[in-house]
Amino acid sequence: MFHVLFYDYVPDILERREPHRPTHLALAREYHEAGRLRLAGAVGEPVHGAMLVFTDPESAAEFVLRDPYVLNGLVTAHRIEPWHVVIGL
Repeated sequence: MFHVLFYDYVPDILERREPHRPTHLALAREYHEAGRLRLAGAVGEPVHGAMLVFTDPESAAEFVLRDPYVLNGLVTAHRIEPWHVVIGL
């Protein structure tokens, strides 16, 4: 089982994320290289949120507390849901 972190973003996320994006991506790489984050990416066209798949709920919750997008008000809401994969990954 995995745990999915869902983000809802502010409407102007693409403009506002630029100063924080390098740190956000570095944090994601840190979790990925440690084997705690399996995949991640933006959701929607235009982008309105993100989905990040973690190996455990603690990693997802910790990521939220450290993420510059959250700390700088770019995330309007988030939730962590268990994901029971049936096929793939």
